[in-house]
Amino acid sequence: MTTEKEAVKKPLDFIRQIIADDLASGKHQGIVTRFPPEPNGFLHIGHAKSICLNFGVAREYNGVCHLRFDDTNPDKESTEYVEAIMRDVRWLGFDWEPHLYYASDYFEQLHDCAVRLIEMGKAYVCHLSADAIREYRGTLTEPGRESPYRNRSVEENLDLFARMRAGNIDEGVCVLRAKIDMASANIIMRDPVLYRILKTSHHRTGDKWCIYPMYDFTHCLSDMLEQVTHSLCTLEFENNRALYDWVLDTLQTPNHPRQIEFARLNINYTVTSKRKLLQLVEEGHVSGWDDPRMLTLSGLRRRGCPPAAIRHFCATIGIGKRESWIDMGVLENAVREELNQHAPRVFGVLEPLKIVLTNYPENLVEEVAAQNHPQEPALGDRQVPFCRELYIERSDFMEDAPKKFFRLSIGREVRLRYAYLITCHQVIKDAEGRIVELHCTYDPESKGGSSPDGRKVKGTIHWVSAPHAMRAEVRLYDRLFTVADPEMDKEKSFKEFLNPRSLTVLTDCALEPGLARATLEDRFQFERQGYFCLDSVESSPDKPVFNRIVTLRDSWAKISSTA
Repeated sequence: MTTEKEAVKKPLDFIRQIIADDLASGKHQGIVTRFPPEPNGFLHIGHAKSICLNFGVAREYNGVCHLRFDDTNPDKESTEYVEAIMRDVRWLGFDWEPHLYYASDYFEQLHDCAVRLIEMGKAYVCHLSADAIREYRGTLTEPGRESPYRNRSVEENLDLFARMRAGNIDEGVCVLRAKIDMASANIIMRDPVLYRILKTSHHRTGDKWCIYPMYDFTHCLSDMLEQVTHSLCTLEFENNRALYDWVLDTLQTPNHPRQIEFARLNINYTVTSKRKLLQLVEEGHVSGWDDPRMLTLSGLRRRGCPPAAIRHFCATIGIGKRESWIDMGVLENAVREELNQHAPRVFGVLEPLKIVLTNYPENLVEEVAAQNHPQEPALGDRQVPFCRELYIERSDFMEDAPKKFFRLSIGREVRLRYAYLITCHQVIKDAEGRIVELHCTYDPESKGGSSPDGRKVKGTIHWVSAPHAMRAEVRLYDRLFTVADPEMDKEKSFKEFLNPRSLTVLTDCALEPGLARATLEDRFQFERQGYFCLDSVESSPDKPVFNRIVTLRDSWAKISSTA
């Protein structure tokens, strides 16, 4: 596995090259980046790319990265989201140290900047409705029209803006707009809105303000006030860069951060729109923002994905200028690689079928030595109880098996991993014809799973001692959507492509008894099944619940060859 440290030794991506050149030329003595989330939802895998980039380059070049909340829309923001975002950033492995900021910290300074623009004749109060502003703005092929309020006097605009701040004007009646160019080829520059009236209590400032700055006005000035050197954002803000620069140039600010855009993370079989994620939560399609099927960071954490795997994934996909799609398998492989190195191996039977070894002593219990990690001998062995009655996977038996079925069947011999060779002789069924028990014999001379006379046994299956088994619920997760791009059909809702089999709950699984000591931090490979961990929300000592983090990439044939 390529480590994060090794990943930065590759040729520099275009952002790191810009930063390296700026430092080499003396343009900056040090770099300052920022991660600026809006506290109106939970972070998702797309945000992880931005977090790893902003905090990562700051770490690599001995700079600092700020965590700044863009809290300018009190209708949709809350302290709950603020706390969740901070928790996610820390979980991912980054720390802002003393550099925690909020756009609301700067409301007074932003207001003063707006007043200066009015005094310079570069901003005006407009009474057009939101629909009229859109209509007046024009199209990509037609220039916009000037608002009838565009040429108000500075004195009138200052008075109206003061009345807006004082709460003397109702919501939706008017806004403050920049006065730039209604014929600009860049529609964003056609007198964009800078402030609007929102008579909503703010989660930090309470009712002190009833006017709130727009993102484009807030962002550049917040960067400037924090002396950010490189403002890294995704490509959808490329056209907004002109406004970013216009505000700073017009106000002649003491420093001017450089905005640089990079391609956002598009990953298939999911959606990353906060609005759509919120729909899934509010309409009950998932259990919450931390549902393990969601690619929110809280969902990935609850599912059991190691943060190192997410960082490795972000390093693997790299930074570019061209939009592209990443296959979900790339993320899953990053998780597998990390877990394969560190997760101890255990036995877990998810759909138990009981077998009775009819020639095994009834009261005998042996301790079988099983490797904790076949590739890491230093991790040693564990002792697993073995006795007359065992559980195997129901799928590991077939009554009328084809020739190439190398697991258990009538008259066929298989190897119980680390234990003995067994042969099935009888099938017990209930009144409905369902197989409920198998009667087998074991070869006492084959302890450890080797055949004493050198006979070849192709099949190796896992097992759990029936009287010693730990009973648990296991949740198997699959991709949330059935198609790679749930938003591809504009005539259908993305929700029509939800995968009805994205969650399978198995309520009576049999796990090896040592898993009773598992903690929320532990990750395990259930041999032949995948990687699992305790669910941090639903699991309890009385009812352990395990989540499957990811399936195994390797076939059992490859695993059994190491037995």
